[in-house]
Amino acid sequence: MEYKKRKKAILLLSDGTIFYGKSVSGEGTAFGEVCFNTGMTGYQEIYTDPSYFGQLMIMTNPHIGNYGVVNDESESDSVKISGLICKNFSYNYSRELADSSLEEFLNKNDLFAISDIDTRALVSYIRDNGAMNAVITTDVDDIDSLSKKLTKVPSMEGLELASKVSTKSAYYYGNESSKYKVAALDLGIKKNILRNLAKRDVYVKVFPFNSSFEEMKKWNPDGYFLSNGPGDPEPLKSAQEVAKKIIEQNLPLFGICLGHQIIALANGISTYKMHNGHRGINHPVKNLVTGKGEITSQNHGFAINKEQSLANENVEITHMHLNDDTVAGIKLKNSNCFSVQFHPEASPGPHDSSYLFDEFIENMSK
Repeated sequence: MEYKKRKKAILLLSDGTIFYGKSVSGEGTAFGEVCFNTGMTGYQEIYTDPSYFGQLMIMTNPHIGNYGVVNDESESDSVKISGLICKNFSYNYSRELADSSLEEFLNKNDLFAISDIDTRALVSYIRDNGAMNAVITTDVDDIDSLSKKLTKVPSMEGLELASKVSTKSAYYYGNESSKYKVAALDLGIKKNILRNLAKRDVYVKVFPFNSSFEEMKKWNPDGYFLSNGPGDPEPLKSAQEVAKKIIEQNLPLFGICLGHQIIALANGISTYKMHNGHRGINHPVKNLVTGKGEITSQNHGFAINKEQSLANENVEITHMHLNDDTVAGIKLKNSNCFSVQFHPEASPGPHDSSYLFDEFIENMSK
């Protein structure tokens, strides 16, 4: 790509702070909540993760695009972030298995991206001042108009986004003759979660986010799963009702990320928006049951209330985040249910916590 085609671009934060860079390809504008991921690899999986819907993604790895894109490594059927911010964007790639360049992939998905941003300074600023809405654009001469438009972008707090990424109709995944059947509520499910279940002899029926417990139960599953997803968990009243009914009937239930938060809300434990969230593939968690440390993949901007978790006589905290002492996992003492805030399917990320899928299978075997 010729250098002359790259246009000046800016990142404008909602507090008025401006960072200067250049567009990766052509002109464009994108709004969203700005957040950062500290992973050194896995950019394709990150951009296609439904949990990132509506967010402007800052990559802390200074080199993005250097290994291209492989078609079957996406976590959903399209890019879900609203825009990309990076330091050095590589138009060439060296991975022999790659199907295309990242530039081609982003253009195909109509995603606007900017580079040459001082991402070290930007991430430091966000760490200090918290996640906030922002706009990235090549329209660098109309700051006042951009600022006005930015004030109309809704806050992630109170925002229901599962409906934007969930399947519109139920579908099946895996081998129909598998030993176990799991009904999964799709709040923004990742493909690698389905792969992890399928390879453990599970046939999955994936239901839309607003499905009722009665609809899911008609399929006569052996267990239930509440998926990850974007946005604030509090407005998802239907999903909370599903969780309550599964728990009341003592049926095997496993929740990941947003699903974990839904299970907490179903048990009277509130959630809150974090200062800037956890997003990366090297987050340390302690398993309080085994005493072992685990390195985990995480992606969330909300967490569950620790004090209320400790005070709830039916809840046992099973995992804690070692960086900030937030709750990373719970199980219920009065029901066959457990959940974690992190991503044991780890795509991308380490596999320290993949045993959780095995625990879910064991719960269905009882």
